[in-house]
Amino acid sequence: MKKKNRKHLLFAMISMIMMILTGCGDETPEVSDIEIIQTDNEAYLSAENDSADAERIEEILSDIYEEAADANTLGSLDITRRMVIRLGENGYVAVDSGNQVDMTQAEQALGFCRAVDEKETAELTIIVIMGMGIRKFDLKTEDGNVNIVREYYQYDQNGCLKNRSAVSYPADFWQYSEEGYLIFEGSCFSVEGYILTLSATREHTMLRILPLDEKCREYNRKYILPVGYEQNNLFLCNWSEDDFGDLDFYDLFDRFYPMVHGQPVPYLPDEDLEVGAVYHVPDELFENVIGAYFNMDSQTLHSKTKYIPELAAYEYRPRGFYEVEYPDIAYPEVVGYTENEDGTVMLIINAVYPNGNMSKEFSHTTVIRPLSEESFQYVSNEIILPEEDYNIWWHSNRLTEEEWNEVYGGTE
Repeated sequence: MKKKNRKHLLFAMISMIMMILTGCGDETPEVSDIEIIQTDNEAYLSAENDSADAERIEEILSDIYEEAADANTLGSLDITRRMVIRLGENGYVAVDSGNQVDMTQAEQALGFCRAVDEKETAELTIIVIMGMGIRKFDLKTEDGNVNIVREYYQYDQNGCLKNRSAVSYPADFWQYSEEGYLIFEGSCFSVEGYILTLSATREHTMLRILPLDEKCREYNRKYILPVGYEQNNLFLCNWSEDDFGDLDFYDLFDRFYPMVHGQPVPYLPDEDLEVGAVYHVPDELFENVIGAYFNMDSQTLHSKTKYIPELAAYEYRPRGFYEVEYPDIAYPEVVGYTENEDGTVMLIINAVYPNGNMSKEFSHTTVIRPLSEESFQYVSNEIILPEEDYNIWWHSNRLTEEEWNEVYGGTE
């Protein structure tokens, strides 16, 4: 195997391992049947009290859950919002795991943060609504130290919340950020993580306390989150309609195709990892997908891709095993917007990176041109923070022609 080939293979293997390791992080796996209890710093779980709390929460949410189960809408935004609000009405600090609903009883969370800063003694319980269950955080602080007990409950087939996992750990990182996030981190023990690393695993949690303009969330869901930061650079570089810069339109074809056609891209990598797949995509198909979200002519698109006039097609090479990205990346959050007189909308976006304990890894502005209720175009993107030494270390570009030939030996 060539050196270049081995290098990409090693990176891909590391990325796969990281996908497994991040299971102890902010998104607790919902399929786990393992119940692990770690008792650090005399933080003991009371099974009786925890069971009573879960039963009360289950009772509070029972009618909403039954309605969602019957309609197969559990995990939908509407159901999640109703659950969060219902818990707040019953005195609980509650929020959703997808950061699409304002935290209820947020003043309790702010009060706890003040108690930590002032080294007072205080307790706080936070309920996080997830698709098929809840996460329950019991926080205690004394002398500026914080201990966390995190439990995960999953709905069973009878609609009962069953405890699937529990960990306890002291927070060795604690912060209430300028962006309004509560961020904490500590070492937890999980069987899955220990098998791979023979050590405890870091658990990261990031929960927004401050409310966010609902319009920001609507803009984010409609224009930014469907593309995101994974395997494309739409929001990772500076470009405009006058100069499309370093945009990778093959990656954007991958992202836009499901948005246009409602199904995955049909051009797949070869099953043999040593073979590089090459397709010729009809120009009408390729241009319709890209043109759905960009105001650009075909000649400009030709200049940014490999167009074959005699075939009236674009050469397309799907990302292969050697072009994987580090799986642990930030997600975009629209935090402000300006509706311009020309009908465009400028969105101010922070990249939120939970596993890096950063509520703003970088910031960018993206301009959108709404065309109708369902259609729009991307107009420009500009990185605004940091201004220098901008490093998207987790992003992997597609192989260049030379790299592709070196990895696959020019196989087509």
